[in-house]
Amino acid sequence: MTPHDRRVQMEARNAAMRQQVNSLLAGLNRQSAALQKAQMQAAEVTSRATSADGLVTVTVNAVGIITDMQFAPSAFDRSTPDKLARSVVAVTQQAANAAQRQVEDALAPVRGELLDLPAVVPGAPSLKDLLPNQSSTNRRRERLPEDDDEDFSARSVLRGGDR
Repeated sequence: MTPHDRRVQMEARNAAMRQQVNSLLAGLNRQSAALQKAQMQAAEVTSRATSADGLVTVTVNAVGIITDMQFAPSAFDRSTPDKLARSVVAVTQQAANAAQRQVEDALAPVRGELLDLPAVVPGAPSLKDLLPNQSSTNRRRERLPEDDDEDFSARSVLRGGDR
């Protein structure tokens, strides 16, 4: 093999490598934009739940923090402080669980498609580390308290998922 032939081969390999790197960078840029969009959608999630008796309504944000709570004008006439407190807890948990499901739904499309950078560049951070781990969020969810009294079952009215 002549020096010219070796040079042509090396230039061809370099061109192929450049094309591969450019393709990886373009894919990373697309994934980064998709991740950013999904994170913005997830951050805008809200959920509202109302007790079955209509006395308590709670709205939470994407991380389950209460952003609004309303009591029906007749709440204090038709219920006791203990029942209202249990209703607040139940509808808050339901709204927070619904918000978490909406966040997971917003992030699901990008979760499986992310390029795993450590596979390409050893020691590089993974974009997958930027997403909440679905199994850990499932463990954090609390179940609604079991209560035979129909007043304490809650129905959820979701906001944000229909946008």
